[in-house]
Amino acid sequence: MTATLPDRLASNPDSPYYDEELLAKGIGIRFNGAEKTNVDEYCVSEGWVRVTAGNAKDRFGNPMTIKLKGKVEPYLKSQE
Repeated sequence: MTATLPDRLASNPDSPYYDEELLAKGIGIRFNGAEKTNVDEYCVSEGWVRVTAGNAKDRFGNPMTIKLKGKVEPYLKSQE
């Protein structure tokens, strides 16, 4: 079974790119060849990921994120 992963996916439930069913399956992200475990959102076509910046929070209590540009490779963890 081959699953097509979306071009853009977010882990924040308030985002329009959030997909609970897909996230429950387990998505892994390789960014510039390195495994990233703190990815909040990614976009393959634009080539960026948003990663959490430590324990910092914004004024609404959401985690602060940093946008990094590079090669993004999402995959299903069950297909490793």
